[in-house]
Amino acid sequence: DAERMAAGAELVAADRYAHIIYGEIATALDYFPEDAVVVMDQPVRTAERARAFAKQLSDDVNMLVRSGAIAARPESFAMPFDAMMKALGALPLYFADAFTVGRLPAAPRTVVGVTAKQLPSYGGNSETAAEDVAHYLGIGCRVAVLAGDMRRANILRDIFIKKNIRAVAAENPEGPPEAGFCLITAGKLSAGLEYPSLRLAVLTDTQIAGSGIRRGARRKKAMAGEKLGSYADLSVGDLVVHEHHGIGRFAGVVRIPVDGAEKDYIKICYAGTDSLYVPATQLDLVAKYMGAGEDQPVRLSKMGGTEWARAKSRAKAAAKDLAKGLIALYAERIRQKGHAFSPDSPWQAEFDERFEYSETEDQLRCIAEIKADMEKPVPMDRLLCGDVGYGKTEVALRAVMKCVLDGKQAALLAPTTVLAQQHYQTSVQRFFGFPVEIEVLSRFRTPADVRRTLGDLKSGKCDFVIGTHRLLQKDVEFKNLGLLIVDEEQRFGVSHKEHIKEMSRQVDVLTLSATPIPRTLNMAMAGIRDMSTIEEPPQDRLPVQTFVMEHDWGVVCDAIKKEISRGGQVYYLHNRINNIERTALRLSEMLDGAAVAVAHGKMDEEQLGRVMEDMTEGRTQVLVCTTII
Repeated sequence: DAERMAAGAELVAADRYAHIIYGEIATALDYFPEDAVVVMDQPVRTAERARAFAKQLSDDVNMLVRSGAIAARPESFAMPFDAMMKALGALPLYFADAFTVGRLPAAPRTVVGVTAKQLPSYGGNSETAAEDVAHYLGIGCRVAVLAGDMRRANILRDIFIKKNIRAVAAENPEGPPEAGFCLITAGKLSAGLEYPSLRLAVLTDTQIAGSGIRRGARRKKAMAGEKLGSYADLSVGDLVVHEHHGIGRFAGVVRIPVDGAEKDYIKICYAGTDSLYVPATQLDLVAKYMGAGEDQPVRLSKMGGTEWARAKSRAKAAAKDLAKGLIALYAERIRQKGHAFSPDSPWQAEFDERFEYSETEDQLRCIAEIKADMEKPVPMDRLLCGDVGYGKTEVALRAVMKCVLDGKQAALLAPTTVLAQQHYQTSVQRFFGFPVEIEVLSRFRTPADVRRTLGDLKSGKCDFVIGTHRLLQKDVEFKNLGLLIVDEEQRFGVSHKEHIKEMSRQVDVLTLSATPIPRTLNMAMAGIRDMSTIEEPPQDRLPVQTFVMEHDWGVVCDAIKKEISRGGQVYYLHNRINNIERTALRLSEMLDGAAVAVAHGKMDEEQLGRVMEDMTEGRTQVLVCTTII
């Protein structure tokens, strides 16, 4: 290689010799000016990613060293994160994060908390926006509006002036807005914000206009649903919903001559022999159907008439009724007296101490917050957020123990049969040696097991039950339910979650989620629900890595082999039952005899139970499955 490089030849991966040729290699820090100010966004996550990268780099370099391909150390290719933090110590460094957390890369000298509230979108209604601006000015707030450009800024200024608002448009403002004036300037921000402590409100053109500046005729807002970027997002046979004509079945793309030129049209088949041809330019009127599940038949709409309009009216009325019911329910929960659980007993302390790992500071804080809520005479309604593997389950099980020790029953609602079974096995192991009766309700159980569990719940013999939607059926009766835990609530419908709360309005509720739905998160931020967060990973836990790429069997098999080689298992998600067996067979052939199995919702309970048991017990290495997992 040295001879080839001396001769001027290009060398593949020549950067592996850079440290030999150039000696000390520069980094981006060497190009920072002396008066640079450094802002590190999401510092805890940044540190995790940096250390994970360093470990991956170390593994790769060591492998190349062992093979004789290079002679170097990992530090020759990238500056270690700790060394980078030391170098940044000479510059003004700011950490920016949504939450104040422990384990920052460096101890801050000062912590500044700024409360900000995101403002709603006005959906193109500049009249309402003007009323809000007048309100903010009236209570003594300073107001700034960021328009897309100065042309738009002048338009907004004229609108506000007509509303008797003192507004000025300035391309290069010399300072913040003056009291009593609305300052409009060119700029971009993803959403409007209110800073109560600063008495400042910032509105944006995107927020006022809805989805950016509307030019020309305004089109009606597309309906909610899974929007289509192009007709390539559809497969023949998919159910779709047209905003004006209802539910149909996608039949492909056809080219139709119009005005001497051929154009693409989407063909949608409806009930009977009716078909609709939608121009490809009107994709915003079509969305993928996101209603009933695979096991529930869907009736196609009939074109013409008032059937679809009536269905939409009924849905709107039902949504309003549900919203009113939720408001009444949460208001009543706040007013009602709940069960005040007893302070921790020696048994609770013994249960806590038997945890085989060291708790993180975040876990301990969340446990304390939840126990404090349970000891209050009002029903708890707390959201526990934390990444996968950060210890939410242990926090929940300690709440279960506190509940059971007061003679109450606890229930854990899981979105899938597989997850319910995993929770059951974890709970049985965790409560081993304690007199806690644990049962599970899912499709893996025989009818006799289900009848026995239902009887034990009604009599109070069962202390803790784990189940899927089966827990929400009318034949499930608790003798004395005290705690409901909902895991991954975004997988449940609103009516599902509120149904069990209706059964026992004085029950304490703990919701676990890595990705809370906007409704739940908004309720937590608004103070309707309390929120605890676990942001600190367990010791030595590396962050989850996600890669998005085109499908490549070679890459897939390499990733699976790497996981199997470390003793792990793999879920291969394949949501088409018609060819799932063929995919599993191909994987089995490419993975040199690895134990590959298949799981999907159309398998009978006994067969599916055996497959999942093999996966849980480690006999299956790769499970090709649908979203049943």
